[in-house]
Amino acid sequence: MRSGKAYWEQGGWWIAPDETPNLSHIETMYGKVSGVPVEYEIPDKRKARPKQRRLFFALLSDIHRWSGEPAEWLKEYFYLQYTIKTAGKEISLANDTVSTVSDATELINLVIDFIFDYQVPINDGYPLLPRDEAYFQFKCIQHRCCLICGRAADINHIDEVGMGRNRNKLDHTQARLSALCRVHHTEWHQIGNQAFCKKYRLTNLGVKVNAETLKRIGMKGNYRGGN
Repeated sequence: MRSGKAYWEQGGWWIAPDETPNLSHIETMYGKVSGVPVEYEIPDKRKARPKQRRLFFALLSDIHRWSGEPAEWLKEYFYLQYTIKTAGKEISLANDTVSTVSDATELINLVIDFIFDYQVPINDGYPLLPRDEAYFQFKCIQHRCCLICGRAADINHIDEVGMGRNRNKLDHTQARLSALCRVHHTEWHQIGNQAFCKKYRLTNLGVKVNAETLKRIGMKGNYRGGN
């Protein structure tokens, strides 16, 4: 992968490659064009955090109680899944790790996927789960699990829908949504979004969800003219 530098200028981000692109090679692939698609990655210089390590091993403890598999085996299993997903990258959450916050987040997301997909009951890890992260909120919506307590949930609109509107005719992909059980949904309405986020230590509440996921969980709406 070639490298370069990103900088802000005239209201937008620009990328300056360290090496001059081979224009002949680009024209061979794309023909004469004014622009070509590129992929870039901004390196994360933050070292994986102790809190991420605690969360990872707390979740492994919950999976161990559910499955009976040794925690060390589970650790190596998810490390391997991370290596497969990242096409060969290795990861470690040891104290002297060189893995980054982004690396650890990717690993934890794999564990969260596993927990939701297999409906693993969690206890040790639940207080540490990143409820304010978009990915976890999305998984709660996808599986209709309460973001706060894990019980069966309704899908809550964070953005006002308006009185009298038929929700079956709305495009719900344009609204921020969250999964809250009846108890926490009622509490959210009673104390308001700001107080609710402060109480449960959320930096934000609600994410936008694609039409495919909303249809899969049975949320009717008018998605680009469809049902």
